[in-house]
Amino acid sequence: MEFQQDEITQQVAQVARDFAHLHIKPHVMEWDERQEFPAHVFREMGKLGLMGVLVPEAYGGAGLSYFEYVAVIQEVAKVCGSLGLSLAAHNSLCTGHILQFGNEQQKQKYLPRLASGEWLGAWGLTEPETGSDAGNMKTTAVKDGDHWVLNGNKNWITHGRSGEVAVVIARTGEPRVSGNSTAFIVERGTTGFLGGKKENKLGMRASETAEMIFDNCRIPDSQRLGEVGDGFRQALKILDGGRISIAALSIGIAKGAFEAALQYSKERKQFDQPIASFQGISFKLADMATEIEAAELLTMQAADLKNKKLPMTKEAAMAKYYASEVAVKVSTDAVQIFGGYGYTKDFPVEKYYRDSKLCTIGEGTSEIQKTVIARQILNK
Repeated sequence: MEFQQDEITQQVAQVARDFAHLHIKPHVMEWDERQEFPAHVFREMGKLGLMGVLVPEAYGGAGLSYFEYVAVIQEVAKVCGSLGLSLAAHNSLCTGHILQFGNEQQKQKYLPRLASGEWLGAWGLTEPETGSDAGNMKTTAVKDGDHWVLNGNKNWITHGRSGEVAVVIARTGEPRVSGNSTAFIVERGTTGFLGGKKENKLGMRASETAEMIFDNCRIPDSQRLGEVGDGFRQALKILDGGRISIAALSIGIAKGAFEAALQYSKERKQFDQPIASFQGISFKLADMATEIEAAELLTMQAADLKNKKLPMTKEAAMAKYYASEVAVKVSTDAVQIFGGYGYTKDFPVEKYYRDSKLCTIGEGTSEIQKTVIARQILNK
């Protein structure tokens, strides 16, 4: 496995880096404080191909690999975890689901709008009473002639209010039986499809997280993705790729926190010398750098397998689990290096600290990742 960035990956990373520093960095704390979701920024990213990194050029996307995708998410997350999260959710969940499981007509209709940033995507699996227990979901889709009628609530949905189109997994069979769910594409403006409560979060505050409500929402059968009963199987495959996204997001947050702490440790003086010269600080920095590189290697391994269309459930879970925990540890140590200043909003590390925690929860908690890994190694 060769993970050295080639010229294309470097160029794409530079585009994302330049955009993040020019258009995102000046507004990070303003958006965070106000919980403002800057939808206009994503339309601008669409013009650069960042909203359809993995979408083939035939559907209006950039047609790039998971290596470039990981680089893009990292560069945006180094500046703002919130926007990195929204960018990842749009690319890997909604857009990725339609790309992987949509028929040709669905791909032609939705992918160009999603890849260009004209439309923002949402993806609905989680519900108020079911997270990992998706086989017991309460949102149902009932066949009525050549239509389906959806009823229920989804929550913790990125772009639950603002997404112009959502992929929704609904139960079409009895609870807790195999093959009891189906995926559908639902457009905003469809009667009975409503945005609900917006969550007031600890971190990732500029990434919209909200309910999606379905109240006798009637959609034609042409909006069904794949076969009836195939929804959960599809969702598991999408989550494999999504875990690479969260790993990349975690690494970006960790790198942002590390770079801020490294710079501060060289500038802050105590006892007439930079605090970086003290072993207690330098060893923290050594641990941070080592753990980030290890997380990045795990993530690139999963991305390499994904590019080659090889099984990568275990590797993606390992990358997501380790990278997310590293993000929390590194950002915690960054706050410690900053001391009292790290606890204030005048310096960037408190935001990395708040944002990092979601990475250990979203798209499967660390405990769920360990369950996935254990099953993979035990079955083997």
